[in-house]
Amino acid sequence: MQTNFLSQQFNASSLAENSTACPANATICDGTSCVLPEDNFNQTLSVVLSTVLTIMLALVMFSMGCNVELKNFLGHLKRPWGIFVGFLCQFGIMPLTAFLLSLAFNILPIQAVVVLIMGCCPGGTASNVIAYWVDGDMDLSISMTTCSTLLAMGMMPLCLFIYTKMWTDSDAIVLPYDSIGISLVALVIPVSFGIFVNHKWPSKAKIILKIGSIVGAVLIVLIAVVGGILYKGSWIISPKLWIIGTIFPAAGYSLGFFLARIAGLSWHRCRTVSLETGMQNTQLCSTIVQLSFSPEQLELMFTFPLIYSIFQLLFALLILGGYRLYRRYHVKTKTDVEKTEQKEDSKSIAKINGGFVSDEMK
Repeated sequence: MQTNFLSQQFNASSLAENSTACPANATICDGTSCVLPEDNFNQTLSVVLSTVLTIMLALVMFSMGCNVELKNFLGHLKRPWGIFVGFLCQFGIMPLTAFLLSLAFNILPIQAVVVLIMGCCPGGTASNVIAYWVDGDMDLSISMTTCSTLLAMGMMPLCLFIYTKMWTDSDAIVLPYDSIGISLVALVIPVSFGIFVNHKWPSKAKIILKIGSIVGAVLIVLIAVVGGILYKGSWIISPKLWIIGTIFPAAGYSLGFFLARIAGLSWHRCRTVSLETGMQNTQLCSTIVQLSFSPEQLELMFTFPLIYSIFQLLFALLILGGYRLYRRYHVKTKTDVEKTEQKEDSKSIAKINGGFVSDEMK
């Protein structure tokens, strides 16, 4: 659908008559918003970048797997309270928040649908990298990302059926199950190898983890700018979508954290659930949008996934910066009772992220 969408051309002479703002080869243009077709250079660049990003992502997920203890990972699967809380956040809070924001800002039906698609997507792999840097529970982070991607096969159609029927027929939305499956495979296989390496050669796993965490940070930045490189057009969409794209990820981070805390999870797991909730798989959202809508419809909301991606990254960096400052200047004020309550988990947490004992252990 993306190829068809990019290959459709408007008549150059009519564009010149109606507007001087858009180039003659724009595929979508109403005088204020245009998207240029993908030329040969862009096609080549797209293939190169996709290949590089895929390889980097596999390496990053392999390195993240090197920080996962097999015993702890299986423990989350056997006693999935943390995963269940994450499930409620991912497929409960996020779709409901998308629905309420769409109603509150009274946006167009087609725009409400793309906001809801974003809310129904599973968590993105970037959350695993940020969770590492904020000393989160990597075992929980990996298991949540894996489970949300797997459960998305059934939960996305259900959530879209519930929330979009007041705006459109849910059957009109094409879910790329092959893309979801590929995302799942691309996550599970590298992580599994990483867990195996950590189990067999823990000293080597630490070196791989340090390298992978740096590569992961670079990868997040690359993904954030790829959209701007591949789509050279200038977009002016509704200011309401910009506002929603700002509020939505912030709400996801905040609500995920508070629900996890209410559920009784420890602080490092609350940070993990927060990141898993707010960071969505925006690439999957873009794929669904381009498969499901016509060029005329895409004009109204084509860049929303990119807007969300930018702001979810900005807020994640703010969370990371705030946590690092807190960790540096935090004074130990925990009572002996709190230390005793956390004693059982202290050994496993001390192993996370180079031996750092997170704030709740102090």
